[in-house]
Amino acid sequence: MAKYYVNKTAQLNGDHEVHKDGCRYMPSNRLDLGDHSSCHTAVAAAKRYYSTANGCIYCSRECHTT
Repeated sequence: MAKYYVNKTAQLNGDHEVHKDGCRYMPSNRLDLGDHSSCHTAVAAAKRYYSTANGCIYCSRECHTT
């Protein structure tokens, strides 16, 4: 299990990136998504807040789609 966060500020393309605790690109303006066994469940949790949630290409690469 790892702790995940979603960036409250959208990227230029509109995505709200989901980051795993310890990511070097962790935003300061973030929402705690809690502990998850994978980025897939973390992104699903983030989509409850932001329909454009997407995994960070660096720490959640398997969930990065755009």
